[in-house]
Amino acid sequence: MISAFITNLGKYNEGELCGEYLNLPATTEDVKALLSRIGVDGVIYEEIFITDYETKINGLNNLGEYENIGELNYLASLLADMDKYDLERFEAAAAFDDNNYSVKNLINLTQNLDNFDFYPDVHDYDDLGRYLIYECGFINLSDQVEPYFDYQAYGRDFADSETCKFINGGFMWQCYNEFEEFYDGYDIPDEYRIFSYPDPVEKMPMKQQLDMFSKMAAVHSETSKLAPSHEDRI
Repeated sequence: MISAFITNLGKYNEGELCGEYLNLPATTEDVKALLSRIGVDGVIYEEIFITDYETKINGLNNLGEYENIGELNYLASLLADMDKYDLERFEAAAAFDDNNYSVKNLINLTQNLDNFDFYPDVHDYDDLGRYLIYECGFINLSDQVEPYFDYQAYGRDFADSETCKFINGGFMWQCYNEFEEFYDGYDIPDEYRIFSYPDPVEKMPMKQQLDMFSKMAAVHSETSKLAPSHEDRI
């Protein structure tokens, strides 16, 4: 549902772009394996950031560089469980006012889709007027009135009086405003908490251990060069 390019921040600051796409939803083992491949070991290199996203889902325009991996996994898991219509409603609702949708709000949006109706086959005011009358049953037209009825004007009047928008190739109507907060932005359910560093050094293959010790020695050497000598401190 969402692919995030996870980048080793320490190596990036050293001038090396070392990263890889993580496909979400994911597991803890997926994360540990990816971090190991990009050199984030929790010892020398601990920090990451996200340099790119790929997704076919519209409305995910505000995902940032330092999003919480567990929170993104939570969102992606909820999206993966949606049927086609709910996903269409989510995309249209997320694009409806994308400036207000953080990852927290996007998660909450998945649980508030009943506030929205999305009509994918309604493309203009005439379509809207006909849909409201013949599909929603808003008014009954007699056989004598029907040939002369101005569907376009009826659709425009409805749109002017409601919170709605033509978007994503259809028509989105926010029919209720009772947005309930299911997720507070802090307590990510345990099943979605997937961030974990690779296994400790003693569990690593010997070659990987040697590589790590070599890097640690290089870092120590550079630090020693930068540190003032005893004479300099006097």
